[in-house]
Amino acid sequence: MSTKKTLHIVRHGKSSWDYENISDIDRPLSPRGINNAYLMAKKLSERKVHPDRFITSPANRALYTAIIFSRILKFPYDQIHIEDRIYSGYTDDLIELIRKQDKSVSNLLVFGHNPSFTVFANQLMDHYLENIPTAGIVSLDYEIESWDQVGKTAPVKDFFDYPKRYS
Repeated sequence: MSTKKTLHIVRHGKSSWDYENISDIDRPLSPRGINNAYLMAKKLSERKVHPDRFITSPANRALYTAIIFSRILKFPYDQIHIEDRIYSGYTDDLIELIRKQDKSVSNLLVFGHNPSFTVFANQLMDHYLENIPTAGIVSLDYEIESWDQVGKTAPVKDFFDYPKRYS
């Protein structure tokens, strides 16, 4: 018997380049990035998304995007998982991370970066996305029993959303 599992691949909001001499991992969100993260979190909320798990890159911009989504989706901050491997950006690490999720998780949000997130989404879908823009979301619905089937089984439905659709 299969059950529905949904993976939401969320690229962080636009980052700020206003600060000199800080490392890439510490770059914050720009004001536009903050606004777009709120917008897209609200769009997920309107779609009645009820997350079971958040996993984010440790980068400031990804973590802050996850925090904004957690506020809007009423997900507890202290349950946001920080995963160093997302920052590294290897798609093999991403697929392994997803496949290791507990069966009890039905709705998973993962926050990270390009180019790896666009490559990862394209690896999982049967059609091509040119780019996941900042604060963009690819949602993949699966009819599977466990997460270890992701990448071996095609999603039954996908949804792509991004801030410029609303401007």
